[in-house]
Amino acid sequence: MTKKRALISVSDKTGVADFARRLTEFGIEIISTGGTKAMLEQEGIPTIGIEEVTEFPEMMDGRVKTLHPKIHGGLLGRRDLSDHLSAMTEHGIHPIDIVCVNLYPFKETIMKPDVASADAIENIDIGGPSMLRSGAKNHQFVTVVVDPTDYPLVLEELAENDETSFATRQKLAAKVFRHTAAYDALIAGYLTELVDEENPESLTLTYDLKQTLRYGENSHQQAAFYEDALPVPFSIASAKQLHGKELSYNNIKDGDAAIRIAREFNQPAVVAVKHMNPCGIGIGEDILTAYEQAYEADPVSIFGGIIVLNREVSLSVAEKMHQLFLEIIIAPSFTEEAFELLSGKKNIRLMTLDFSHKDEADDDEKVSVLGGLLVQNQDVVKEEVKDWKVVTKRQPTEEEMQALAFAWKAVKHVKSNAIVIANDHQTVGIGAGQMNRVGSVQIAVKQAGEKIKGAVLASDAYFPMGDSVEYAGECGIKAIIQPGGSIRDQESIDMADKYGIAMVFTDIRHFRH
Repeated sequence: MTKKRALISVSDKTGVADFARRLTEFGIEIISTGGTKAMLEQEGIPTIGIEEVTEFPEMMDGRVKTLHPKIHGGLLGRRDLSDHLSAMTEHGIHPIDIVCVNLYPFKETIMKPDVASADAIENIDIGGPSMLRSGAKNHQFVTVVVDPTDYPLVLEELAENDETSFATRQKLAAKVFRHTAAYDALIAGYLTELVDEENPESLTLTYDLKQTLRYGENSHQQAAFYEDALPVPFSIASAKQLHGKELSYNNIKDGDAAIRIAREFNQPAVVAVKHMNPCGIGIGEDILTAYEQAYEADPVSIFGGIIVLNREVSLSVAEKMHQLFLEIIIAPSFTEEAFELLSGKKNIRLMTLDFSHKDEADDDEKVSVLGGLLVQNQDVVKEEVKDWKVVTKRQPTEEEMQALAFAWKAVKHVKSNAIVIANDHQTVGIGAGQMNRVGSVQIAVKQAGEKIKGAVLASDAYFPMGDSVEYAGECGIKAIIQPGGSIRDQESIDMADKYGIAMVFTDIRHFRH
């Protein structure tokens, strides 16, 4: 009877020596290559060199070693077909029963700063994926192991039954094809970016499971959180949770919305978010002042919200937040005293995020629709105040211009139709997601109340007619910022002039759906 054989060739050598040693104890011969072979022999584990099987030397710096009929014939040959068995006998091909392979570290290579393309190319594995795919295709007979965490399962079944079960081989084969698909997706993405291909005919994406969620938007929906295979440093996926319950689906979406807004500000800033919209944004000379401004913007809606601060959380700020029920607090860091106080609440999620990467926004946005995927650049266009133009008779004051700039940063993160009323340090009224623009204006004005005095108004898109400007003017708004671009812009300009409003056009729209 032909002795069973296992082919072992790994980059990640975690646990492989113990795995190989146990296989030899089961009477299985080990074929190995290069560095893996040297390591196994150093551990006292007998191996058969790949060149002994192929009768052909490794060559071209190891690029060619396993791409040979005596390897792939041994992997692909069906043991239940007589003509396959005859061909194997005729050509001296020994069956290979177990393949333990993981791949060159392409991902780790391209994640290095300023990696040379030549280094990336050299770390594209060819033989490894080929062996994995051959073995996985023939999983009716071949056990394929790509993940060291699966070594114990394989050893346990071999110990009990002298072979793995078909169910296990099938499960491992599926894992192999996921693994090689993800590997190829990274290569495709890297090369596509290298040649500046903007809209490739096929979009290959790969993500790694970060956590299984208790449920999705609602309790009857299953959900999971996947992280980009090339982690984005400034993202909710890269935030480190220090305390509290696991994040929920809605927590993750709200947290993402909040850190996008916080990214807009260099000065101390605090953002409070509810249901994907900001309910309060405040800035100040210090983070305590910024928090007080964000809180006072809407002390009702902040309850149960998500808070992002772009400075360390001090004890004084923690004492303020501790008075509220909050779902999440995200900041660059917490002082020891602040963390001790806030972590006294069992369920609150306390997270840290590296804000030094906040201006790195190369990752495209991807949104699923039924039957497809929408892809676009992030809305991180750089805008200069000097490029804006005043279209009304009255010019904004310096203080109004500062408030307009602040409101313009905020409104781009509010669901359209979006209206933000703000002063130069705080949002005071937000109208989000209404079916008509004047409706958003009315909501923002109502929320602003007495704080509307001296405040300005920002609109994420142009006013289709003059009614919104008229309503804002009647309520005391004296400065407005909007993109412009309507065929009826003049109607809005005339209405602004009627009420003595200074109106600024940016020529850039900020819809957020």
